[in-house]
Amino acid sequence: MKLQYALIFMFGLLCSCQTEVEVTIGNDTFEKNSATVMAYLTGYQKERLDYDALFSKDVIMLNTRIGAVKDSISIAEIKLMDQEGWDLYDFEILGEIYLLPGVNTETKKADGSVRYYGTWRTTKAATDSTEAIKTDVRLYESFDFDEDGKILYQQFYGDLTASSNILEGK
Repeated sequence: MKLQYALIFMFGLLCSCQTEVEVTIGNDTFEKNSATVMAYLTGYQKERLDYDALFSKDVIMLNTRIGAVKDSISIAEIKLMDQEGWDLYDFEILGEIYLLPGVNTETKKADGSVRYYGTWRTTKAATDSTEAIKTDVRLYESFDFDEDGKILYQQFYGDLTASSNILEGK
């Protein structure tokens, strides 16, 4: 009988303990942020990005290129880097774009971030003395968002250095 009372007491104690309420980001947030990512990917391919609509003023892009002097890039540097790329090359994503929900690394719960895997084709136009050169690079890219649904953190992984070397004949 004492065992039963002890078990009832322990059960009551466990039930009365406050637990921390977990907050997860709903599917609506992922869908909204996915639309922002699609606008970014489409705009990048068309060489027209509305930076004010897509990016937080505090955005940071992780610089994953080999030999990068800085580990992160500001919005001003992103704009410059994009324009320099568009001046040299044409970009397109091959095939379907599949967006995936990101998760918080601690809770393993959806956090509103968006990831995708895709193959980007970069083309350097032909000149009088050279043929057009194309490279296809598989990229993994992730985006985190601020409270307003604008891109706050962006990172990508893929061998862009090798792609640039091939396009520039190095």
